[in-house]
Amino acid sequence: MRVESLKVKKASTSVLVYAFRYLTLLCFSYALLYPFVFMGINSVKNPTDWFDPTVSMIPKSISFDNIIVAFKYLEYPRTMWFTFLNCIIPALLSFFTCAVAGYGLARFKFKGRGILNTIMIICIMIPDPLIIIPSYANFMHLDFLGILGWINDMTGVDLRLQLINTPFVFIIPALLATGLKNGLFIYIYSQFFKGLPKELEEAAWIDGAGPYKTFMRIVLPSSGASNITVLVFAVVWYWNDYYQAQIYLAEKFPISVALSNFNTNLAKLGDLSQQYFFTNATLMVACCLIAIAPILIFFLVMQRKFVQSIATCGIVG
Repeated sequence: MRVESLKVKKASTSVLVYAFRYLTLLCFSYALLYPFVFMGINSVKNPTDWFDPTVSMIPKSISFDNIIVAFKYLEYPRTMWFTFLNCIIPALLSFFTCAVAGYGLARFKFKGRGILNTIMIICIMIPDPLIIIPSYANFMHLDFLGILGWINDMTGVDLRLQLINTPFVFIIPALLATGLKNGLFIYIYSQFFKGLPKELEEAAWIDGAGPYKTFMRIVLPSSGASNITVLVFAVVWYWNDYYQAQIYLAEKFPISVALSNFNTNLAKLGDLSQQYFFTNATLMVACCLIAIAPILIFFLVMQRKFVQSIATCGIVG
């Protein structure tokens, strides 16, 4: 009898533990998924349902007019092209150049290595608003060590480049591994490469491969964990960043800036408001949905490998 009572007690305890676990997961799932469910439902909700007190969540009728107007409001194909130029290309360039910089800091010993490591830490610690003014001035009259400015003073011919309102304000820093969050990406790569077995590279060197060939054919393909981590971080952060894009660009904005300027640009719709009868709230929800849809799909595709790579790279906090 005593043994049976212990078994019953143990079974009941297990049931309570599982119930508490699933209840906790359910609460977290609700908190995480509710914004997406809210956007999905309300973006296809008839605007009249917003003013109907009997409608709580599920709409009485479904209308895609909000999404149609949101596409026209955001100029979606045009805006996505500018997003590709100003966000996706710099993100992919940062992905590669930070890998090269991280490999150099992790594997090679040279003079000034400590200084470069210090600069990398400074790039992680200093926020972008602190350096936005000198960066803007630099891109307004791009020069190298003042040489072009000296030529301008001597000859009156201004050879300095004006890169403001062009994708090059994002592409050039990405090529030099100094773009958005690139210090963190270099740190991730350098820490991963330090733990990579040197025997792989030594075997390639014995076979006649040089440093560049070894990096491209051996090191980079063997860095799947850090590659996925940096790729996801780079694409998501460039996609969501609107501060630098709003400072450097006067037009041809990416999707983040077009969405942040919702209230100021609402007048561009003209007669569309009467044609589709929408409210600002329903249109804003629809704009948010189509703005996050591509990056959400990208993250869902990469999600499993991303979680594994985070555990492998040891990123916490």
